[in-house]
Amino acid sequence: MAITAAMVKELRDSTGAGMMDAKKALTETDGDMEAAVDWLRTKGLAKAAKKSGRTAAEGLVAVAVSGNKGVAVEVNSETDFVGKNADFQKMVGGIAQVALGVNTTDELKAADMNGKSVEQTVTDAVAVIGENMGVRRMEALTGENVVSYVHNAAATDMGNIGVLVAMTGDNAAFGRQVAMHIAATNPAALDEASLDSAVVEKEKQVQMDIARESGKPEQVIEKMIVGRMKKYMAEVTLLNQQFVVNPDVTVAEAAKEAGVEITGYVRLEKGEGIEVIAEDFAAEVAKLNG
Repeated sequence: MAITAAMVKELRDSTGAGMMDAKKALTETDGDMEAAVDWLRTKGLAKAAKKSGRTAAEGLVAVAVSGNKGVAVEVNSETDFVGKNADFQKMVGGIAQVALGVNTTDELKAADMNGKSVEQTVTDAVAVIGENMGVRRMEALTGENVVSYVHNAAATDMGNIGVLVAMTGDNAAFGRQVAMHIAATNPAALDEASLDSAVVEKEKQVQMDIARESGKPEQVIEKMIVGRMKKYMAEVTLLNQQFVVNPDVTVAEAAKEAGVEITGYVRLEKGEGIEVIAEDFAAEVAKLNG
């Protein structure tokens, strides 16, 4: 299979690997992107924790809480200047309030907002503000108590990252600390049971391949994997992570001390998963094909 510059760029963006390493990985795996990522990790050439998404879109994430329900909504724009626009902020705040009455992004777009659908409201704002905009996604969370937090706030309850935490027990101050922790660490799941089993199995296989590179006997490798998977769970699951406020305890241990149980969370980051288009990729293409 022919390895294109675009394929190399995609692999580099998702792994942080060098250009020639990315090209070799794709060559070795016949252009299979997922297999190439695993090949790079096995060789120690990929940044394992680097997320595949690239942040490109601007706009705001807004949060709202009412009773036992919280919502986080992402509304995108073309430039960060619009995120600072008072009219845009007012619209996004209104959309978040409407979101409290629906459960999905499609329902939100169709929902009434001052006599017009949310989607039409945004379309009308495009004509006024002069930039392309859109409601990209929303997430809802319910629980005995729901606490919200916004990181890099541009206005009240809206900014770059919106977090919701659901918990039993009434300790809003602790819930806010957990929300700040989530904003900083971006866990993949609440706990081990919440992780996709296919993701866990794939990680185990990658770790085994890495261990085999050491040349150690299979029985030794099996023992190594137990420790490595435990470390992996401590890195990617919220309750097993070291609490940023007190790294001597896990988030689960801190919650127990605070008299609460964390039952769920939502984290939305502005532009998450939208690929950045490199401004000067021509030189790298020329080098790749040289």
